[in-house]
Amino acid sequence: MQDERNVPVTPQSFQALFDDGIAAWVAALPQQGLWQEVNFKRLLAEINQISGQSLITADSKYVPEAFFEARSIIRPSSLGTVGSGNHFVELQIVDEILDRHLAYQMGLKKNTIVIMIHTGSRDVGFYIGNRWQDKAKALWPANAKYPTSGLFGLADDEAHNYLQAMGVAARYAWINRIVITELIRKELMAIFKHDNSQLIVDISHNIILPEHGMNIHRKGATPANDGEFVLIPGSMGDYSYVAVGKGNPDWLWSCSHGAGRAEKRQSMRSKQVMSDQDNLPCQCITLKEERLREEAPAAYKPITPVIEVQENADLIQPVVKLKPWITFKV
Repeated sequence: MQDERNVPVTPQSFQALFDDGIAAWVAALPQQGLWQEVNFKRLLAEINQISGQSLITADSKYVPEAFFEARSIIRPSSLGTVGSGNHFVELQIVDEILDRHLAYQMGLKKNTIVIMIHTGSRDVGFYIGNRWQDKAKALWPANAKYPTSGLFGLADDEAHNYLQAMGVAARYAWINRIVITELIRKELMAIFKHDNSQLIVDISHNIILPEHGMNIHRKGATPANDGEFVLIPGSMGDYSYVAVGKGNPDWLWSCSHGAGRAEKRQSMRSKQVMSDQDNLPCQCITLKEERLREEAPAAYKPITPVIEVQENADLIQPVVKLKPWITFKV
């Protein structure tokens, strides 16, 4: 494995990303570092497969100022990184084909190795979230009581502006996954001397998408429109699934993002589970020992009943079942 990580971006390419979109970002990238080794024909084709990107708009005025410093090259420390919590990069094996026709359409066969990347907008999302929480609180009417929920609403122009700021975070999350993907492909090429990998699906959750005449915010859920490929991760000790959405309007054209936690992260920290790798059904590589406790299989519900309930409710059609092999966590 090579240890060099060189992901250069220019202020102009960031401007293009946030104001015009991912394809404009790619077109404005400097031809150096990682970008000298990328198959841009494949990358541009895969950008068109990113679910929901055409629905998102953004505005660069909501971007952290550091992205537009007066430098020819910018290397954000968070770009191409996984992040903490339940985020991961996992090597998986296609364990079972559940729908042969759809699996063939995806190019998946039994025992195929796939890589699932679960990560988001990193410090850009954190910056925007904190800034808009403060802004919403400051805009709350002075003579009105604070909401008991602690949630401060936005209306009219400010609501529109927030959606533009959220679009900034969404686009950064998308390019973050692109960079991680290309870093992995670089290593595949170095090890195996060839790389024929293809994107199967890139689908987001925890963002607001304008769909069906509404703004739908899926928290812990993912879009499952009719015919749309979806990912439903399990845990380091359980299967993940690739499925196809059935566009059930009773459930807002959605399905679950995963199995859901059985125990809070904080409560898992005090439990003496997974003190060593022998307790894991797959190998987990992490820099932090506490991550093994926080994200232990026991912290999550079993995935299979969650899948079966959604299949019976006509939300999804499961296509393949993926077995965890090697998990990378921060």
